Amino acid sequence: MYGLLWRALPGPKWLKVIELIILALAVVAVLFNWVFPWVVANTGIIDNTVG
Repeated sequence: MYGLLWRALPGPKWLKVIELIILALAVVAVLFNWVFPWVVANTGIIDNTVG
């Protein structure tokens, strides 16, 4: 999969590295802003059972 990403991105090696870093940061931002809050709201992960 990483090879496919590497071949799909345009530009020289240094530009591909920058593009991959930006893509990774975008994925992390989407996870923290939308995916993780949705999972917590729709599951009982935060429910404490210890009194």
